[in-house]
Amino acid sequence: MSVRPVCVITGASSGLGRGLARRLAREGYAVALLARRREPMEELAAEVAAAGGRAAVYVCDVTVRHEVLKAVEGARQDLGPVDLLVANAGISINTRVENFDAEAVERVIRTNFLGAVYAVEAVLPEMLGRRTGHLVAVSSLAGFGGLPLSAAYSASKAALTNFFESLRLDLRGTGVWVTVISPGFVKTPMTSHNRHPMPFLLDLDDAVERMVRGIRARKKSLVFPRRLGAVVWAARLLPRTWYDALASRIDRRKSPEAGGPGG
Repeated sequence: MSVRPVCVITGASSGLGRGLARRLAREGYAVALLARRREPMEELAAEVAAAGGRAAVYVCDVTVRHEVLKAVEGARQDLGPVDLLVANAGISINTRVENFDAEAVERVIRTNFLGAVYAVEAVLPEMLGRRTGHLVAVSSLAGFGGLPLSAAYSASKAALTNFFESLRLDLRGTGVWVTVISPGFVKTPMTSHNRHPMPFLLDLDDAVERMVRGIRARKKSLVFPRRLGAVVWAARLLPRTWYDALASRIDRRKSPEAGGPGG
């Protein structure tokens, strides 16, 4: 029996993580599902098994370092050495100046950024020892610049992007690849509450397919949809007065807990 490559996916209980797990299982990966909610992961694991794949469930909170390390070690023992990490877990909480809450900001940073850092710590030493592996960060176009009510989310995604880009430089010649994926708006539970415009909104399956193609090709960076990515990239070069006027057109105040680009 052929040995399946092993993929660890954080935030696998819903949205992009769930879609990626299902799709990567079809690609032949044994998928280790990491998230806080057991029931939806067990449903997904059963679905993968029914389709002839293999999936294992590991309940953990990515903001707690020892839980991530324990979950990945469990995956290693159950499924084998980790070939692919998809650091996908993320949350979005509106950052409001009138009742600024540093603890809420910390919660976003710990989930979206430090959760990925802990996952890297769990898989990287073995990847380096085997001289093979692939680290994938699911970031966001929101990391390219600040957006209204998105101080925490934008900052977390900017940190995530820059962290993995630095790793990519440091890992040259080691056999370990790094891919940073920065999607725009995708139809997921995180964006379902949005009442503000979401230009070029993508269906989940479309976004997942683009991401899997990028992972398969070991792209260094994947930004989509291209038209929105081009607009966001160009906006970084605008005078700040122009940028402020453009960004302020995204009125997120109508959304109780808006989900940013990337889910």
